[in-house]
Amino acid sequence: MALHIKGGTIVTADETFRGDVLTDGGQIVAVGHNFDVPAGVETVDAGGCYVMPGGIDPHTHMELPFMGTTASEDFFTGTTAGAVGGTTSIIDFVIPSPQEDILEAYDKWRGWAEKAATDYSFHVAITWWDETVRQAMHTLVKERGVNSFKHFMAYKGAIMADDEILVNSFREARGLGAIVTAHAENGELVAHLQEEILAMGITGPEGHPMSRPPAVEGEAADRVIRIAQVLDVPVYLVHTSCEDSLKAITRARLEGQRVYGECLAGHLLIDDSVYRSDDWRFAAHHVMSPPFRPKGHQDALWRGLQSGMLQTTATDHCCFCTPQKEMGKDDFTQIPNGTSGVEDRMHVLWTHGVSTGKLTMNEFVAVTSANAAKIFNVYPRKGSISVGADADIVVWDPERSRTISAETHHQNIDFNIFEGMEVKGINVTTISQGDIVYQDGDVRTVKGKGRYFDRPAFAPYYGAMEKNRSLNTPTAVQR
Repeated sequence: MALHIKGGTIVTADETFRGDVLTDGGQIVAVGHNFDVPAGVETVDAGGCYVMPGGIDPHTHMELPFMGTTASEDFFTGTTAGAVGGTTSIIDFVIPSPQEDILEAYDKWRGWAEKAATDYSFHVAITWWDETVRQAMHTLVKERGVNSFKHFMAYKGAIMADDEILVNSFREARGLGAIVTAHAENGELVAHLQEEILAMGITGPEGHPMSRPPAVEGEAADRVIRIAQVLDVPVYLVHTSCEDSLKAITRARLEGQRVYGECLAGHLLIDDSVYRSDDWRFAAHHVMSPPFRPKGHQDALWRGLQSGMLQTTATDHCCFCTPQKEMGKDDFTQIPNGTSGVEDRMHVLWTHGVSTGKLTMNEFVAVTSANAAKIFNVYPRKGSISVGADADIVVWDPERSRTISAETHHQNIDFNIFEGMEVKGINVTTISQGDIVYQDGDVRTVKGKGRYFDRPAFAPYYGAMEKNRSLNTPTAVQR
């Protein structure tokens, strides 16, 4: 069905201009003025509003089996909540258990995702290593549209990747033209600190940030960046939460290394005082890894976004309801790690970023969609308002406001980390694949309408680099 978005101001990562958008067949077919509009086309009045690319959340965990339970948000409820908040695409994670066949895990997650309401793709975690894993990486890149591999440096005894796994996986990714991503926390240190803190008799949620101080993240960030530097592979650090890891990213980027950093909406706005609440439930609902940090780190993360040292924003959306959090009532290490956010990311970033002058509107589009699309090689299909792009669009009213609450949100969780926050500047219409899926409170998502999108490898560039460089041969010096 064709759609005419009329009378708005188009905002992309690069420019802002008045114009109309025409979509047909799920794609954008015209942008600008004075183009022919077929008779009978549905019109969306965008007067007084901004027309922007739909958000891309590059870090979600829908219905993830984790820590003895399963995340409460499934792919339909999660993508629906995202659509209400202006997010039209997610990149979720396939996380095989140690020794689990990688391709079987991928197929399992693809099956769960068939109920998605909007478009989705997958990173695949490498949690163990042998020849079958190497072969699976080849299949995933060449046949399944995967171009990114995740590595958890935390969660010892479960899914943690040690340095041997990192080296093997990074070398294989480089040859395939894939990018590697990392959860940077020193898992050995975390396990040691958890034991010490429990031995001190500290069992509540306040023990969680104590066991994962910023230095634990900073060390892992610097280590994984150095490994990527030696192996000459691009690396993307997920949920950068503190100044320590931001400094590691900044140093590497200033040296010319291809390093990318992601931060979460929650880490930009919430500090570690939440863990000292007298309300155990409240504190436990903020248990995620890395944890929320002391206030000064939020300022550093905003500066990282402003300077371009951090390129993307995400949510790490991984929902656990109160009865699930209570699994760790007497031991903070057993509280399932995860919070919500997919519905609220764009609203809180506009309110606390654009409206405060920390971000321009164009930077907002960059950090909520365009940069993720570029890093994971789906630009300009995603993250742009251009002819030929997917018709994933939001109509954003800068004057409208709402109050965030678990009572009214669409996320499948009984708590919201942004509870009570008033946001001004909200999407009033969300368009996915050229169809209106949300309009002024009317949710129109359809289960199973979401499409899996391939993300091609970067083989033309990184393949050329591979041919001209050897780990065992020094680079020739021109005299």
